Amino acid sequence: MAKTISAYDKEVSDDLYGSGSRYVSKQRLEAMLDNEWTQLLTQLSKTRGSQTRFFCFVDTVSARNFAGTNDPHGWVGLRFQLQPGGPPNDVLMHVNMRDPSNVLQQQAIGILGVNLIYAAFFEGQTKESFLEGVAQDVVAERIEIDFVDLRGPAFESWDRRALSVHLVRAGLAEAVFFSSIGSPVPPTEVLYKKAVVLAPGYFGHTDSVHSQVHLRLLASGIQELEKDVGETGSAPVGLFCLAVAPFMPNEPAPEIHGLLARIEALLVAGGDVLLFRRPELYHMTALVNRHTKAPVRFVTGLSLVIQAFEDIYGNLEGRRLEALARLFAQNVRIYVYPMTVTDLRQWLESVSITGCEWTEMKGWVSASQLRCAPPLGHLFAYLLASNFLVPMRVPLPVE
Repeated sequence: MAKTISAYDKEVSDDLYGSGSRYVSKQRLEAMLDNEWTQLLTQLSKTRGSQTRFFCFVDTVSARNFAGTNDPHGWVGLRFQLQPGGPPNDVLMHVNMRDPSNVLQQQAIGILGVNLIYAAFFEGQTKESFLEGVAQDVVAERIEIDFVDLRGPAFESWDRRALSVHLVRAGLAEAVFFSSIGSPVPPTEVLYKKAVVLAPGYFGHTDSVHSQVHLRLLASGIQELEKDVGETGSAPVGLFCLAVAPFMPNEPAPEIHGLLARIEALLVAGGDVLLFRRPELYHMTALVNRHTKAPVRFVTGLSLVIQAFEDIYGNLEGRRLEALARLFAQNVRIYVYPMTVTDLRQWLESVSITGCEWTEMKGWVSASQLRCAPPLGHLFAYLLASNFLVPMRVPLPVE
């Protein structure tokens, strides 16, 4: 170890790494890496560069404050050589810290840093072995990794999007974000203090025609939210939501290449995607509400709402009622897009759900026209009357 340094004062930090960026940000992390790496090579490359593999570890973190009012998170970075004199490789990670105290969070970051350095040098054969090494003894319960950026020849054969999927599938993150434009970012940078519209689904059809249908669904949800909240300082964020877990009970988990194909179709069409670890809507609510207190809306077809009511939720002590209580936080509503009578009937038959009746309007069925058998029917009617479920209008015919 050649040097360690901690800059707790902002003026000291600015003197070392420059001013003008947020202190806990990717930009700050990159400035720290560049500065420390340049200094390391300047001081040691002549005397040790021919026989030493250099590395530089940096982090910039907002740990839990005394009042517990902040969102503990940070950026962790490593620059390293695989052989003496070789080109540098970078690992940049965004982490969310889940420990309840500042001291425990410091400890967890220390373990993560040691793991990262060891994994970079000795466990970089595959993305699975690398992430498993980084996560040992600290990730999941203590630290969540929801963004990884890899640079350099050590990672040139790795699929970056597959790596993001693996973060979620391995339980290292609750969700990751895929952007249709620009560079990837952690979910918090998309959701922070924003009104949000989420469009969950399987999105199994990857052709352009279905992708445009999905975009219209999301756009209609954004329009509904804008009518609900009126003028605000920023436009709502609209995101498609997929899950790495099976969408329906008793189904196998989707393969990574299949997930990537569905994600890619939405990205190409111009939609942004959140990939979640679990498919239940209440898990999505919990993740989004970490980062915003603004209104959150789901927009989904009638079939997904029916399915949500039919699920048993055996993993929850309060079963269905607990799931609905978690889902419908104070700022959450579901915009329910209507289905054609034909599609609704075929879907009910395919999943063997009975007891649903409806009236139709021009071949369509909206949430307000659907009647479910008691006792679920009473609960469905209550959520409609309380405006937790918001029926959307039947689409106008295309002329």
